[in-house]
Formats: sequence, C-alpha cells, structure tokens
Amino acid sequence: MMRIKSAIFVSSSASLQQCPPTRLPEFAFIGRSNVGKSSLINMLTNNSRLALTSSNPGKTMLINHFLINDEWHLVDLPGYGYARRSKDQIERFQRMIRTYILGREVMYCLFLLIDGNIPPQKIDLEFVQWLGEHEVPFALVFTKADKSKPLAYQRNVDAFLHMLQDTWEELPPHLIVSALKGTGRDELLQFIESAMNVE
Repeated sequence: MMRIKSAIFVSSSASLQQCPPTRLPEFAFIGRSNVGKSSLINMLTNNSRLALTSSNPGKTMLINHFLINDEWHLVDLPGYGYARRSKDQIERFQRMIRTYILGREVMYCLFLLIDGNIPPQKIDLEFVQWLGEHEVPFALVFTKADKSKPLAYQRNVDAFLHMLQDTWEELPPHLIVSALKGTGRDELLQFIESAMNVE
C-alpha cells in the first residue's frame, strides 16, 4: 500500500502552457464547486493545509500542482458549475480545464468528484459524457459519505451509475470517500498505485 511520505506545492498555472515540465505521472482532481475537493486532497495527503478549503464555492482558480513522494503529481483543477462568476470567467475556466485534460500527456487519470448526498446532477452527467467522448481516462469519486444515512447515500450513487448505463457499455471505476472520516483513502491510493504500475 502506498504511503504518502511527502506532499509539496510546486506551482499554480493559469494555462496548460504554464504547467511545470515533467515526465512524472499526474493524477488530477475535478468536480463541481463545493464538492469537497480540497478537503479530500488534504485527507489523502495527511496535510490539512495543503489545498485551500473554503465555505465559498469556487476557491480554486488555477491549475495547482503538488509533488507527492517525489514520484507523481497530484493536480487540483478549478471546479465547474461556478457560483458568482462572469460569463468570461466561466469560459476561461472551461478552456483552461479542457486544454489541460485533453492536452496533458502525463495525466494518467482524472478523478471526477461527485457529491453522493444529492440526486444525479445534469452538469455532472454531461461532464462524464464529455470525458467518454474524448476517451479521457477517469474514475468517479463520490464524496461526503459521512453526510447522509448509508442507504440514502447508496441510492444516489446507484442512481448516478444507473443513468450512465444508458450510454456506457462498461461503467467507469468508482470509489466512495469521506474526507472527514478517512473513508476510501486506502482504496484511492491503491488505485493510483495500480495505475502507475500498469503504465
């Protein structure tokens, strides 16, 4: 099992071109604003101050690189579905995200974070379809598993996966996590380790 021995901030980039040159594998995290992305990153790395957390959605506005164990990069991408953003800002974020996802050759996997406490959202389902159409390697990560009763939470997860079955022959991998309780941490690190060993 992978152990996180070091997690170091490398850089913040406003575009794909500004991202640090590297041959190390990258694992990127993205999701709707306020999905718990920064909390998950901090839980994963055992560093409560690595990624900025905020009660205000849309805190991440750049592509943030963190070097993990001197072996791979964790990449914190801006969220989508932004609250209180101008049309120009939204288009700029979308362009930044898409060019990184489609153009970053060292990105091994994109973790798409979904709030498992609410019914499937159109914006998340559309993003999954976009990833599939562009053959982006990704996994679904259902967050905030501690916020609802287990049965209610599982119903939302099952509903999301069921809606994908209409268009997907094989469902993407999915994990369930809680940043508060540490649920799913080992499974997520195992997934990353396995992906690096396959390449």
